[in-house]
Amino acid sequence: VAVNDFEVHRNWLAITHNLPVSQWYYEATSEWTLDYPPFFAWLEYALSHVAKYFDQEMLVIQNLNYSSQATVFFQRLSVIFTDILFVYAAHECCKYVNGKRPGKELLEKPMFVLAVLLLWNFGLLIVDHIHFQYNGFLFGLMLLSVARLFQKRHLEGALLFAVLLHFKHIYIYVAPAYCVYLLRSYCFTANRADGSLKWSSFSFLRITLLGLIVCLVSALSLGPFAVLGQLPQVISRLFPFKRGLCHAYWAPNFWALYNAVDKTLAVVGIKYKFLDPEKISKASMTGGLVQEFQHTVLPSVTPLATLICTFISILPSVFCLWFKPQGPRGFLQCLILCALSSFMFGWHVHEKAILLAILPLSLLAVESPKRAGIYLILTTTGHFSLFPLLFTPPEITTKILLMLLFTVYSFSSLRALFRREGPLLNWLETIYLIALVPLEIFCEIVFPLTPWNLKFPFIPLLLTSVYCALGITYAWLKLYVSKAE
Repeated sequence: VAVNDFEVHRNWLAITHNLPVSQWYYEATSEWTLDYPPFFAWLEYALSHVAKYFDQEMLVIQNLNYSSQATVFFQRLSVIFTDILFVYAAHECCKYVNGKRPGKELLEKPMFVLAVLLLWNFGLLIVDHIHFQYNGFLFGLMLLSVARLFQKRHLEGALLFAVLLHFKHIYIYVAPAYCVYLLRSYCFTANRADGSLKWSSFSFLRITLLGLIVCLVSALSLGPFAVLGQLPQVISRLFPFKRGLCHAYWAPNFWALYNAVDKTLAVVGIKYKFLDPEKISKASMTGGLVQEFQHTVLPSVTPLATLICTFISILPSVFCLWFKPQGPRGFLQCLILCALSSFMFGWHVHEKAILLAILPLSLLAVESPKRAGIYLILTTTGHFSLFPLLFTPPEITTKILLMLLFTVYSFSSLRALFRREGPLLNWLETIYLIALVPLEIFCEIVFPLTPWNLKFPFIPLLLTSVYCALGITYAWLKLYVSKAE
């Protein structure tokens, strides 16, 4: 999988370096076609002009799967360099914690804990620096926009988020939180004594400024392609619905549970002769392929159905942000719920998308014992669900040690931070998390030694996905309940 991601970005470097803009979203020599928004394409273009000093061959479009030492070194180095923005954003977020804690000792400790939880995040580390992607840079933009909203620098926060959307469009899932918060807290300049809106305070100037930011950033990003008449082609690349409901490895969300129930019903139906095995496609949802499949027993899910489910699931958090505003903290919780809801019900969700909820939740985890408990469940389960990304023998040892270090620190530091509040997890939550250990032993050590390994190679992935889906679903529901309290 990591090799694929290296090749994806090598190919994008080659495309943007050699071809005119008019061909960027049409070139298809490699199966890894350009499917990120234009700002990311321009980032690849800029990096390509540095890459040529490391190895010119990586910039040849036809050099598929080219991975010289110089190429890999440059790609690793480029991720580290762009992570500077993430470090700065983490620093800005820690300032917010600094401003909310009275007393020097309490003031310093949450800052340090938050800095470690962000900068040493296990999931981000393996996805970007062992696997390969530029998520740190993108999360840096998001966290910096959040920090600016906390600092009441609303226009800067809006600008950063608008730019982020044109780097990676997955962040559109958290756009409702931004839209509602900016409209409620920035465009309305005053509230009544009971906290309700004072409609006479609505500022047309402020909403105009926000609209100008969105329009100017969109024009800068999409304008060239609109002039060329290529917007439909760009959109078709950004939203490839034919890839199917689930990724090759099921992300641990609602649809993983849905698939598992469908598979179980199909097996039971065949065993008791309720279903005709000749009419059922073999390994339909468990073939490890990225393509559309039909469910066997349960109704098949369409992109529109996932969109409706996602929309319904985020509505409560958005309504709460509008009618019961709690300042920047309420916005941040709404953002997290939007991210988690889209992960739970989105179309073709990648397992790495769980980081979209984990990283911002770090900010709330150092301020509230309830949020800290939810953070520990979500982080431990979400990070464990990333294990299948690293599957070679050397990587197995590395991922286990790194996750142990991060998990032990997370539990010990948050428990120390809230030692007077009692335990952060109840006994059932603790048992659930401890059970991840035997699950890992079975998937990595026991199952490969059994004869089932050749016949049912997808079983370890299925077990990991379904078990983690239970924990993530629980964390999502618990976060919603805590918001309603």
